[in-house]
Amino acid sequence: MTSTVTETVRTDDGVRLWATRSGWADADPLVLCHGGPGLWDTLEDVAELFAGRAAVYRWDQRGCGRSERRGPYSVAWSVADLDAVRRHFGLESMTLLGHSWGARLALHYALAHPERVTRLVYVSGTGIDAEADWHPQYARKLRAALGEGLPRWEALRARASRTEAEEREMCVLQWSADFAGPDRERARALAERMATPWRGVNFECNAAVNAELRSHNAHQLRAACGVLRVPVVIVDGAQDIRPREAVDSLERALRNVRRVRLEGAGHMPWAEDPEGFAGAVAA
Repeated sequence: MTSTVTETVRTDDGVRLWATRSGWADADPLVLCHGGPGLWDTLEDVAELFAGRAAVYRWDQRGCGRSERRGPYSVAWSVADLDAVRRHFGLESMTLLGHSWGARLALHYALAHPERVTRLVYVSGTGIDAEADWHPQYARKLRAALGEGLPRWEALRARASRTEAEEREMCVLQWSADFAGPDRERARALAERMATPWRGVNFECNAAVNAELRSHNAHQLRAACGVLRVPVVIVDGAQDIRPREAVDSLERALRNVRRVRLEGAGHMPWAEDPEGFAGAVAA
């Protein structure tokens, strides 16, 4: 039978993490890794898509959302925290679904603990090559997508300090660019929904983890991916403003991979093509 349980997970260094389980308690486990870094879990709709066929686990990463706001922040600690969530709920193995930065986290976990991952779903990630290879194109597309909201977003972003309301406004503007299609009012409404309730961005976490990701050796990552035997499905929204070709080298490096492109979707493909997204994952 279906149930929902919310619990506190203790990490290896004692940080308290918010975590929840929903769906069929005795079904195959599906663990969701949210984006960021520095954000909180916004994958409720993804959980609902699969609640009828899986036990779905969500969590706020350390320092984020409902979890204790305490570091240190690194990829290694993020991987260790995910394993703490797994152990807390008594999961021998799991399907991992990661979105954006969470896709990279899920990939690093699979590389470190392949025996614990039955499948990996890599959603809207940015690949394993250097950020400099894709970020300039993303920055141009972001500014174009913001349209009339660009001056306000730039003004908020330039401020040395912001109120909580201003920080939320800045993020809603930026997130609205992540949704596809010409209907910007709808995009803004979807971004507002992501920001409600507002849980605040951990910019310290964001800066620390992103700096570490920029230092990673792409050649070593490709080599590690080349020996990974875990089945991987890469799901792209074709209208994502992060260039999808950034993920091509990851696809080439993996041994057991399938890639699905959802034409009418952006960075959050489940929001704009839920049926296509569910089919891509469930297959």
